Amino acid sequence: MMLTELTIAGAQGGLRRREFSATELVGAHVAAIERLNGRLNAFITVTSDLALDAARRADAILAGGEDAPALTGIPLGIKDLFCTDGVRTTAASRMLEAFVPPYESTVTANLLADGAVFVGKTNLDEFAMGSANITSAFGSVENPWKRAGDEETVLVPGGSSGGSAAAVAARLAMGATGTDTGGSIRQPASYCGIAGIKPTYGRCSRWGTIAFASSLDQAGPMARTVEDCAILLQSMAGFDVRDSTSVDIAVPDYRAACGRSLKGMKVGIPAEYRVAGMPAEVEAAWEQGIAWLRDAGCEIVEVSLPYTKYGLATYYIVAPAECSSNLARYDGVRFGRRVPGESLDALYEATRREGFGAEVRRRILMGTYVLSAGYYDAYYLRAQKVRNLIRKDFENAFRTVDVLLTPTAPSPAFAQGEKMDDPVQMYLNDVFTVPASMAGVPAMSVPAGLSASGLPLGLQVIGRSFDEESVFAAASALERAAGFTHRPAVRAEVV
Repeated sequence: MMLTELTIAGAQGGLRRREFSATELVGAHVAAIERLNGRLNAFITVTSDLALDAARRADAILAGGEDAPALTGIPLGIKDLFCTDGVRTTAASRMLEAFVPPYESTVTANLLADGAVFVGKTNLDEFAMGSANITSAFGSVENPWKRAGDEETVLVPGGSSGGSAAAVAARLAMGATGTDTGGSIRQPASYCGIAGIKPTYGRCSRWGTIAFASSLDQAGPMARTVEDCAILLQSMAGFDVRDSTSVDIAVPDYRAACGRSLKGMKVGIPAEYRVAGMPAEVEAAWEQGIAWLRDAGCEIVEVSLPYTKYGLATYYIVAPAECSSNLARYDGVRFGRRVPGESLDALYEATRREGFGAEVRRRILMGTYVLSAGYYDAYYLRAQKVRNLIRKDFENAFRTVDVLLTPTAPSPAFAQGEKMDDPVQMYLNDVFTVPASMAGVPAMSVPAGLSASGLPLGLQVIGRSFDEESVFAAASALERAAGFTHRPAVRAEVV
């Protein structure tokens, strides 16, 4: 049995039937990491010894005959933006290269309470700022997929949660946490041929997660199947009194929503997502997804989200402004990297120059500019007004439909080196994912097929606030119809 090929749902059953042990399951993934991480660079920190110790404890619980928590013995990767007690947490930045938190983030604490085993901290774009996982201070991540007939070209995994996506796709972990600010779960999920959901803003606590843009950041799961994402989100979600943006609302049974009948569900197709220059294969995948949902009993409805065209521009005012504010704390005085200077100002300048990479510095500069006197009203305040209009677009659409269906990304994964010299082209990778982030609504990417070059293409299901169940139901139907069983060229083969 190829233990690294199991889904989380499959492993849960196998562990409880004693077909294999947690130590064997975790050991197979640890061995895969040891063999492939030097190439993929999906993990910044590997915690093999801690993982195997946790696996042995999981075996003791499973052998005791007691009701084991849902994730007992399941090996997961944790995006290196979640603080983990006693384990280095870097945000992929030299600024926090040596930071070891003395506390656990709420999301990871919830997963640990449900028995999960952490095999390491996954790579990401520095401070979650990027769409290709090329801005990490610890090196770029390689997408385990290859273009058909081209084994040499290295493709990007998407970002910022590229390490998590690559680890799951390559079978180095059964699932992983991600964070999504403007598409950082969904876009890498699409590029790497896996599933990933950004829940409603406020569904998962942000406490203990290193901040990029506080009004947008949201934790979510990434896994190889929709059902596995549902299992993970069940553990990750919940109210947290320590997070003022956490919403006190019951967490439903997400797994039960997978496979639910779609008869009578209304699916909106937003006209504004048919952007100029969209590749024919992306549009064809979208049309195929529409046909699959129609065949599943859904009613297809054309809808309009007129302010969508302003989503990306609005995002790149709001997000850098919040980034500028959040990252002001890294000054070399209280914690993180410190570079000596002849004066306090010189210390600040030297520390931030050496601690932050080029993309982070770019966004801090943009954010500081739009918040500065004389420009606040012209840029930031106006962007917040447009953001409210974007939110109202979604509210209006959801008066007539239950979910929306769109492409996840405007292209399949591109090669390292392509688009890298043009920040605007890089930002355009998030054109389909940003609007849902601006509105705070849940959205999920699910693999829908392959491009002409043999690379994964994803479709995005967007739902009403706190109606992740409908998102899971529609995404599960797409997954069944697509029958996506393709595997990347670079993956674990450890028994």
